[in-house]
Formats: sequence, C-alpha cells, structure tokens
Amino acid sequence: MNRSDKNLLLLAENLVFYGRKKGADQVEVSIGEGNEFSVEIREGEVERLVEAGSNGLSLKVILDRKVATASSSDLSKETLNHLVDRAIERVKVSSPDPFAGLPEKERIPIHVKKLKIFDPEIVKLPPEKKIAIAKKTESICLSDERIKKTYGSSFGTYVGTTYLANSNGFSGSYSQTSCSCGVYLQAGEGNNLFDEGKFDFSRNLDSLMTPETIAEEAIHRVTRLIGARKMKTQNVPVIMEPLMTASLLGFLYTCIDGHSVYLKQTFLADKLGEKISNSMVTVIDDGLMPGVPGAKPFDGEGVPPRKTTVIDKGVLKNYLMDTYEARKLEMKSTGNASGPNNLYLAAGKSSPDDIIKSVDKGLLLTGTIGQGLVPTTGDISRGAFGMWIENGEVTYPVAEITISGNLGQILKEIEMVGNDLEFKRSINGPTIKIKEMTVGGI
Repeated sequence: MNRSDKNLLLLAENLVFYGRKKGADQVEVSIGEGNEFSVEIREGEVERLVEAGSNGLSLKVILDRKVATASSSDLSKETLNHLVDRAIERVKVSSPDPFAGLPEKERIPIHVKKLKIFDPEIVKLPPEKKIAIAKKTESICLSDERIKKTYGSSFGTYVGTTYLANSNGFSGSYSQTSCSCGVYLQAGEGNNLFDEGKFDFSRNLDSLMTPETIAEEAIHRVTRLIGARKMKTQNVPVIMEPLMTASLLGFLYTCIDGHSVYLKQTFLADKLGEKISNSMVTVIDDGLMPGVPGAKPFDGEGVPPRKTTVIDKGVLKNYLMDTYEARKLEMKSTGNASGPNNLYLAAGKSSPDDIIKSVDKGLLLTGTIGQGLVPTTGDISRGAFGMWIENGEVTYPVAEITISGNLGQILKEIEMVGNDLEFKRSINGPTIKIKEMTVGGI
C-alpha cells in the first residue's frame, strides 16, 4: 500500500470515527479514485478522446435503525465533516427500518494479489499506443470490401482503487485495472443492412484479444448476416451463442437477486430446494476466480465474495444477496452488494459444432433487440436475428424475427451445454441448445 492508499484509507477510517463521535450508531465510508482513458476512432480519425481522473466518497449513517446517505467529490476535511453532520441531521427525521444495519465483520483472509485484478502493464501503456490499437482495429475492418461503413472502434483503460471502512471494524482497499477494445460495423446492400461488431474486455493486457482477432471476428459476425431472410412463425430448437447465453443468465440474475426475491417480483421466489432446470445445468457465482472481470476481495459493504452455487444440477440452491436483502429473507449475505461477481453457467462437454449438428431444423441465435423480459413470470419476447440451421448445418441468415418463451421452461429444456465457456464479463455462459422456442416471423 503506497502513501496515497494509506492516506485515503485513513481518511475513511477517521470519518467513520467522526460519525460515531457525532452520535451515529453505525457509519460506512467508501472512497473510489481512478484514472480513465478512452478513445473512439471513426474512419481513421480520433472522434472522441477522454483522459480523466476522478474521486468520490459515499457515506452511510445509521441511527436507531434509520438510514441516511450522502456523497461528495470534495475530500477536504471541512466538507466531509459537514457532510456527516448534515447526514446525521437528516437521519433523525427518517423512518426506521428494522432490517437496516451494516454487516458483521467476517474474518476471511483474501490475498488481493492472487486475484490478479491489477496489471502494471496497463498503467504503463502510453496514450499513443492505445490510439494506435484502436486505429489498427478499424483499419483492418475497412480493408474488407464487404464492410460498407464503420460506427467506429474504441480502446479504453481504467486504473482505480476502492477504499472502504465501517464502524463494525472493517477497513480495506484494493486496486484494479481493466482494458477493452472493440469495433462496430455495417454490411449489406440497399435496405438490407446489418450492424454487428466485436468487443473484448480484460483485467490484464496480455489477455486482451489482438486488433487482428477482434477485427476478424467483427467482420465475420456482420458479414454472415448479409442476405438475411424473413421466415414463417414456428416452434423449433434454438441454439444460443455464448453472448446470448450470457444475456439469458443476466435475466436469471434479475430473478434470483435478493431484492426481487423479497419483493416477490420474480417467479423464482420461494423456490429454494426445488428443481427448476435440467440436471445438466449448474450456475455458479464466484468472485474469487483469479483474473475474471468480477473478481474482488470484498463487495460494496466489505463482505468477502465467495463461491456460491445458485443452481446445482438443476436444483435452485441459493439467491444472490447483500446484507439488507439477506436480513429480509432471514438468510446470509452472499457478498453480492456490488451485483453479480462472476456468474456463469458451468461448461458442458459438447463442442459448438456438435451442438449445431444435432439440429435438423432450428435457429442459431446470434443477437437480440429490445427488452421484453418479465421477471414476475419469466416470460421472454424479443426481436432477434441469427442463422438458420438445416440438417445440422448453418444455411442462411435470418432477421426481422422474434423469439419468445419462458425462462422457467427454457431452463428445463436445455438439452446440450457447450465446452466453449470464457470469462470475458461478470456474467458468462457457453453455447447451449434449447429444445424448443417460438420463433416468430411472417
């Protein structure tokens, strides 16, 4: 921990002490500081460039089970003391909540270095190199005559540190880095135009895809849609590419998040211990996997993340909760105050090619449009596009279609799980095959 780290953590600790001295029962102080760089390239020129540092402090005070929060980007002692004073004044006129309160301190040692969430090479990378990477990514795409235009390429980095202290004895900090690169393209003819691209994200520079690989995948994703057809409404098997599986898991997270559960705003409320999916489905949230985007030594409340099995061979085992939600449900926090840590569907044994070969007639879903997700029922209805499968082979692209179904039914009808799981975001999944969904067309 360098001098700046010690100073900001000490600032958080001192503010907690000041809040307690002023009469608060419990105090939590979180400070974040970071440096962001992002560049967007369009047709070889820099369209947007951001290089900025930021810091901010958030405060929570609790008195007689009443809660008040405040925030500030001014970290001067006078401003922060005034912030605490005002928060304590406001908390006295708030309504009490019997479930309010900070988490008890958990003595679980977590070695931040082993999480591999900080890469000094990202810190060293000069701005001109970042700009060059973004330009090269776009340039490779534009060299393909099938690409009609580009919406731009981008490259970004983030270096930041989080500090947290509370009156229950927790005090800690961690630094993290990230880098990203992507490009978005258009291909097609006349009114039959299609937009697609490729985006990659990593904690470490070495793990980020090269400009060549990103460009190649972006070109493939958009050009395979050229000549897309409409189709008749029918019920067929649907194969979801990893990005689509991740999107489905994002909807699942909404349905197993403690907030939705205690409000009874999800069809999975009161379903713990029940079999809700095919036995080949296991879903895990693990914030301790090294190097993944969601890894962290503690969540937004200072609770250590852990490996939480959400669905175990089809059986719903756990919801994902922060401290407040856990108290509402008479359970224990799973370390998810900051959202999903690293939520994923465990990989299966089938290759994507084998999954495609198993379908006589069906849809390879590559993208969706719009919302159409209803957690209370699990219903899904979204615009979509993808590739049509005939006799185990991808034959032609399809667009201007909709897919509809129900998450509860989909989970039960997952027939094959791919072996192509990668950890590129905080929610990840491999290729999966669903027995049947309604694909709407003309």
